[in-house]
Amino acid sequence: MLRRSTLLVHAFLLAASLTGAHAHDIWINRGGYRNPAGEWCCGASDCGVVAPGAVKAVAGGYSVVGTVTYGAAITGNSADGPTRQDRVNEVVPYSQSLPSPDGSYWRCKRPDGSPRCFFAPPPGS
Repeated sequence: MLRRSTLLVHAFLLAASLTGAHAHDIWINRGGYRNPAGEWCCGASDCGVVAPGAVKAVAGGYSVVGTVTYGAAITGNSADGPTRQDRVNEVVPYSQSLPSPDGSYWRCKRPDGSPRCFFAPPPGS
């Protein structure tokens, strides 16, 4: 009985995470988000979740050193392309970050790989 309960809990958590991941694609694609320069932030093909622990608040901005995951692994939708991971090492000024509605750090990139948008959880969240 305990094993069955454990399996049910794991199945529920997996389903919840996939549902939440798909919601990320929706809020970025449909949210009308723009960076301070006025560029569109886009969606799952060029916006990805920054690995936990890869972001640290430093003087003047966020230090981002680690992996960003893009594509189907984030949204659960194969139409968003294969899973891709980039290693980044950059500082994003606080003035260029946008509030993240889901509490995760997100990085959107331009075709050349440079940062376009950066979403960060509101302070204290």
